[in-house]
Amino acid sequence: MQTLDVCKKTSGKIWHRKPTPSSDNGLMLRVSSSVTGALSTPSHTVRFLHAAFDATGDSLLAGDHQGNIFMFDINRNRFSLVQKTGHPCTALAFSLRRRTEFLVGLSDYSLKCFDTDTKDLVAWMKGHESAIHSISVHASGRYALTTSADVAHLWDLDTFQRKRKLNIKEDVGVLQVFFLPLSNTIITCFRDDSIFAWESETLDCKFQLPVPPGNSPQYRAFAATRDGRVLAAGGRSRFVHLWSLDTRRLLRIVELPTKVTSVKYMEFVPDNFQGGVDQVLGVLCQDGIMRFINIDTCKLLFDIGTMENRVCNASISANGRYVAAVMDDGNLHLYSVPALSSELNKPPAPLVKVVASNKMSDTVSTENDNEGNLHKSSTSFSRRRRPKGRRTQDEDDTASLPEGLDMDKLSAILKEFGEYPYKYRMFIWRSVLRLPENHAAYGALVDKGAHPAYSKLHEAYPIKSRKLLRVLQRVLSALAHWSPIFGETQYLPMLAFPFVKLFQNNHLVCFEIIATLLGNWGGHWFEYFPNPPINVLAMVENIIAHHDRYLLQHFVKCKVTSQIYGWPLLETVFSEVLTKEEWLMMWDNVFSNHPSFLLMVVAAYSICARGPLMQCTELDDFKYFFHHRNAVDVKQVLKEAHRLMASTPADIHPRKSLEEFKPLTRGQYPVFNKFPKFIVDYQVQERERIRQEEMEYLRQKKVSMEVQRETLKKQQEEEAWYRQQQLLTEAEEKRRNMILHEEEKLVDQRKRLFAMNREVKLKELQLLDAARQKFLLFQQKQREAELRRLDDEMQRKALMRDQETTAALEEGEIKNLELQLQKKMFEQELFREYATASHTLRTEKDMHRKQVELEERIQNRLRDAERERELEVRKMMSQNLAQASQKNIDMWAHKEMQHRHQLEDLEREAKNVQLSRLHLQNRELEQEVHNLMRRCHDEREDETEAGYRDLLADQDHRENSGSRRLQSLEEDVHTGRQHARDLSQQAIDIVNRYQRASYHDNNELYDSVITDDNSKLSFERSRRTFDDQEIALLNGVRQLRQRLATESRGKKPPRVQEGD
Repeated sequence: MQTLDVCKKTSGKIWHRKPTPSSDNGLMLRVSSSVTGALSTPSHTVRFLHAAFDATGDSLLAGDHQGNIFMFDINRNRFSLVQKTGHPCTALAFSLRRRTEFLVGLSDYSLKCFDTDTKDLVAWMKGHESAIHSISVHASGRYALTTSADVAHLWDLDTFQRKRKLNIKEDVGVLQVFFLPLSNTIITCFRDDSIFAWESETLDCKFQLPVPPGNSPQYRAFAATRDGRVLAAGGRSRFVHLWSLDTRRLLRIVELPTKVTSVKYMEFVPDNFQGGVDQVLGVLCQDGIMRFINIDTCKLLFDIGTMENRVCNASISANGRYVAAVMDDGNLHLYSVPALSSELNKPPAPLVKVVASNKMSDTVSTENDNEGNLHKSSTSFSRRRRPKGRRTQDEDDTASLPEGLDMDKLSAILKEFGEYPYKYRMFIWRSVLRLPENHAAYGALVDKGAHPAYSKLHEAYPIKSRKLLRVLQRVLSALAHWSPIFGETQYLPMLAFPFVKLFQNNHLVCFEIIATLLGNWGGHWFEYFPNPPINVLAMVENIIAHHDRYLLQHFVKCKVTSQIYGWPLLETVFSEVLTKEEWLMMWDNVFSNHPSFLLMVVAAYSICARGPLMQCTELDDFKYFFHHRNAVDVKQVLKEAHRLMASTPADIHPRKSLEEFKPLTRGQYPVFNKFPKFIVDYQVQERERIRQEEMEYLRQKKVSMEVQRETLKKQQEEEAWYRQQQLLTEAEEKRRNMILHEEEKLVDQRKRLFAMNREVKLKELQLLDAARQKFLLFQQKQREAELRRLDDEMQRKALMRDQETTAALEEGEIKNLELQLQKKMFEQELFREYATASHTLRTEKDMHRKQVELEERIQNRLRDAERERELEVRKMMSQNLAQASQKNIDMWAHKEMQHRHQLEDLEREAKNVQLSRLHLQNRELEQEVHNLMRRCHDEREDETEAGYRDLLADQDHRENSGSRRLQSLEEDVHTGRQHARDLSQQAIDIVNRYQRASYHDNNELYDSVITDDNSKLSFERSRRTFDDQEIALLNGVRQLRQRLATESRGKKPPRVQEGD
């Protein structure tokens, strides 16, 4: 097992030594992509995501998580970076019609087609709305099916256009859509376990597989055999269902081991022995282990992957030799299937089995075995002609071949299938031809170097592949060193080329197969050298004359000899008229029969093509027919050759003239001298003479050419020197004139440039001056407008200040007049009450009348008091509102005025002092009024108490009636008092709310005056209460104004920005 790191590599070798699969797990190669980090960060692995083989199974594509697509050519031992997509791939397909193109589904939901040789983008296809998880390509390579979670598309790879679209309902998702191998049937598998088959051309439904009874199988993975007759389906269980697509029935159910709970992926391993009836199924389970099971015997053959390093997905090559697995650690592993299972390496059971003989007949000595091996072909052919009976001892010896093969079993395979399995064909050829593999002898021939006859092989045969040309030259040179006749044979490269192309990686086997072919089947080809083998061609002509004399007569009539219809097929070993598969099939039969069978094939080819040959009349038509491929079935040709082999009379049968098969000897190769030696020696001598003369001629010609070249070189150098000197002189004169002219132009341009610079400078100065003047004018206008605006603002503020001061003075004067008026009213009321009291004491006679008048006067006074209280409350509320408005106006006026005019603050303070004086005078008057009212109140209370005492002592009999009148009067008074208290409380609440909202640190301006409910209410006490409230309110207003004035004086005006 070898390791390959493809990080930061675009190409290179896969193996640096011969690949050897691991004996325990069959691992041949581990591919990784490790990105080395910085010094402090460890390296990390770029994960491989998907892998896909091409149609031959010898090339592998792999895509990693960074969008890099690598191609690994296993036969050429090369890898290369074919594309950088930039997006991680979600699916790959490498089996298109054009072998160098591949499809890749990317994570951006697009499908792209690239070319591995040119590394160009061939097509870009869009249409999916989710990631593509599978790509299926038709067997012809023309169509492709792409499947995502919600839709499937059918693409035409010739035009790269979408041909059809399969829509799926939202509740039923699609699992996989793919082509059946070697058919035009499309299989669609859905999440509800339904499986449908459609015709790819018309998209008509062909059939539907029934859902198995019982629990739902929950299919998730599907695989079909190469013949398209068996479909395997597995899902979320450990059971795999095998369906027969011919009968639409369930064949069997394979139960996986108990530790398996679900199946993730399945694929059949191609088996060339079974003709498309694949029997080995690879099943990738949920535990990351891929198990390979024989579906007939239900036997576990081998598995890949471990619990530590699980398999994520896998791909099996078309030839069944390799398995590419993407592992859980992000690496790509390449496994060898033959190394994994010895069971797959064994050929299938023979169709014809022979009853075993006794122990004595099975015991054969080594000498008899060797002798029997030398006569294998002869006894094998004669045994087929011999009637049924007991087999002889010699037949038993020749029936066994090296490597444990049996000629009878190989003959049975040829009889059944017409050819050997492609996978084991080379192995069977080596066994049937009994190649000795003389490495030392072949090495000695190769060490002699290239033979002179083939030193210029590339001129006669321009092969594109340099490797193939070197191998052909080496094999031909070895044949020429082995026998000189092969150095003189002109058609040997055409004869050897198909074998060299087939065995280009094993030169020794290629040489020995060609040597065996020339020694046994071509042993009589050189008897008439350098002419074609007339004796061999005569045998072919005799066979055609016996089996189809009309065809031979037509050849004679058209002057077509055996050198035209027989020799081209022999000298090219049918490589010009057969394809590779047909050519391999023919040589499977030729190598397995008597050497005379090749002549039978030559005759059978003409007999099977007698229809078109009978229509030909021109000689060029016959030559063209036998040098190009034709519509001739090789199976029919081989069948006819076997018939000719069995029905040709013994007198004209080539078997009597051709010797039995003799393999090459071990150690050293046998001597090959079946040719006219004198002719070959003469040709060799002539060739050597001609070669020497040619070499001498070439030497002399070379010397003459060298002398002629030297002479011409000197003449050319002399002429070139004179011509160079002349050109230099002319160039010098021309340059001098150009310099003078340029200098004149430069002086003129400098003058013009200086004048232009001067004009530009002047214009620039003028423009700068004009711009400066314009800017100054604009700045002047701006400042004038600003000054005007400031003057208007100052005038407006001064006018507002004067108005406010005048209004305040007028308000103070009005308040003073109101207080004086109240004082006079109180004095008049005092005199009126005093007269009333004197009049009451003066006469008791008018007591009743006076009491009535007193009651009426009290009621009138109560009414007047209520009206006065209402007026006072209204006045108080109006005053509070006016004061609030005034304070708001003062606040804004102070904010604007103190920023610009500091002198106004001094004037405003002077006015405030004047107002303070007025307020002081008002307070003095108010204090006098309050003192007067308090004195009147005390006198009135004393007089009232003395009068009541006298009245109670003198008028007891009217106590009841007076009590009732006083009770009713007290109720009226209490009602009026409660009303006045409510009005006063409302006014006080309004003032408190305003003061609390504006200034959080103000104290309560005044207290409510509450009198005793049980005391008697009088007009003078009520008036004193209102006076006290007014005094408290004026004190609060005064304190508020002083605070505002103090704050305004403490603030600094903002700086005024002056213009530039």
